[in-house]
Amino acid sequence: MKKKLLALALACGMIFGLAACGSNGNTTESPAAGNTDTPAVTSDTPAVENNYEPATIRVAYMPNLGSASSLFTAIHQGYFDEVGLTVETSQFSGGPAEIAAMASGDIDISQIGHGAHSLCIQGDAVVFAFDQLSQADAVVANKAKGIETAADLKGKTVAVSSGTSSEIILQFVLADAGLTMDDINTVEMNVEGMTTALISGQIDAAATWSPNTVTLEQTLGDDYLVLGTNTDYTDQAAFPSSFICTPEYAEANQDILVRFSQAILKAQVYRAANIEEVAKTLAADLDAPEDTMLLSVGEGDWQGAVDCMGDFDTIRSLYEAQQQVFLNNGTITEEVPVDNYVLFDVMQQAYDAYSASK
Repeated sequence: MKKKLLALALACGMIFGLAACGSNGNTTESPAAGNTDTPAVTSDTPAVENNYEPATIRVAYMPNLGSASSLFTAIHQGYFDEVGLTVETSQFSGGPAEIAAMASGDIDISQIGHGAHSLCIQGDAVVFAFDQLSQADAVVANKAKGIETAADLKGKTVAVSSGTSSEIILQFVLADAGLTMDDINTVEMNVEGMTTALISGQIDAAATWSPNTVTLEQTLGDDYLVLGTNTDYTDQAAFPSSFICTPEYAEANQDILVRFSQAILKAQVYRAANIEEVAKTLAADLDAPEDTMLLSVGEGDWQGAVDCMGDFDTIRSLYEAQQQVFLNNGTITEEVPVDNYVLFDVMQQAYDAYSASK
């Protein structure tokens, strides 16, 4: 049975009996493959206090509040400046494309949602910072297409972005209705394309995420139907988003990862206390409608990220529960120790540095 997410103020327990959290610059756009040429360290970066070695890092994000909010907050509040980092940002449409760009050397660090973590488990990247629990994913439908429940998706045309959290939430909704991917006609699309296709009637439903869901609701009106979201399945799964890099980059740049994470921790605290302000600022950064971004403030567990800081048993349980999702749906076939791809040593050093700086 579906269960609604409990506020973190009431509990920190979830998923398989494991403790977990719950509760509620300039942007350079690039194509999905990514394309930046900035070296990892530049000699002309201004010097900063505390004897940090100045460095420039190239960071990928997706154009939504869940992916971009802590990154841009750290930029605007000067938290990266405090640790000697200059951040150059590049926009991508999904986590797999970000990971491909890191592998090719175009990007140093990426923020990914739940779905792309399967590639981390398979060794393509490592997690070095927990960002938040996503509440942004949803399977939505056009009621005018004869859809009233998830069971009505049988035989319908549904857009999905494979390898991302779009695919994961669709699998959950279908399973809840006793269906599989074989029971529907899937169309591969990025989430921006889904919005146009659903509005125009080219597809019947879509597995997408905020703020596209906000746009769809505003446009479809009474025909807009939500068939399932992350919050319906928190008794079965965790949906963490994270900052990641390649194993090679991590090995050569642990100090940079610690400093980056320290700035992100400060940004997460600011984000939780000022989410509407952050949404307005991010709307300008992303050239997105401010009202749409404000309606998206519920897409992440902002306070949960703050309450989990330093609680590495809880953070570990989230990644273990997340991996179980991939095992259950066959995305991965063998269990992998979380320590193989989650850098808890970087998380601990960053938390210690953050705590000392308060």
